[in-house]
Amino acid sequence: MTGSVVHQLEGADGAFRAVVLEAEADLANPPCAAVYGEPSDGCPVRVHSRCLYGEVFESTDCDCLWQLRESRRIIREHGSGVLVYLDQEGRGAGLVAKAKGLQLSQKEDLDTFASYAALGYKADTRSYEDAAALLKQLGLGKVTLLTNNPAKVYALEVGGIEVEMQQLVPPDLTDTALKYLVAKEIHGHAILPNKLPA
Repeated sequence: MTGSVVHQLEGADGAFRAVVLEAEADLANPPCAAVYGEPSDGCPVRVHSRCLYGEVFESTDCDCLWQLRESRRIIREHGSGVLVYLDQEGRGAGLVAKAKGLQLSQKEDLDTFASYAALGYKADTRSYEDAAALLKQLGLGKVTLLTNNPAKVYALEVGGIEVEMQQLVPPDLTDTALKYLVAKEIHGHAILPNKLPA
């Protein structure tokens, strides 16, 4: 990590700072963050991995777009916070692996974890070291993490960030999205909120 590039952006819900890490590795899309207000210890933080299907195509087969929007709403309501965005599509395996996994899931009625295993992909190769480093660059040592994923909590804590987990409770879910979340819980990638619709 060599530093970061910081500039202002205007959003639909107000202005924020964009912080893009300058990594030692020559990454075309390094970790970045949207910084709202003047974050301080304990502020809400979302660490979000890229999901083309959900965020751009607005697929309802996952809850990624909703989590992104809900996190921004919570951060704005709080008055400050950070949205860290990581280019880690398909749980780090990439878009082609994600597409093949979904194709096999639909063909064989498997969850995506089973499909990844059948295709020879690891269940999750994402890393959150850069997210912790970025939060430290912003002067944060303690955050309220907006997530249902205990792995993110653990990774930030290993990176030296004190974490309080705030679960995100999705509203209406499609059957496919609910099955996806249940599979994530079974494989230890999520703790489903008690208020989750049946």
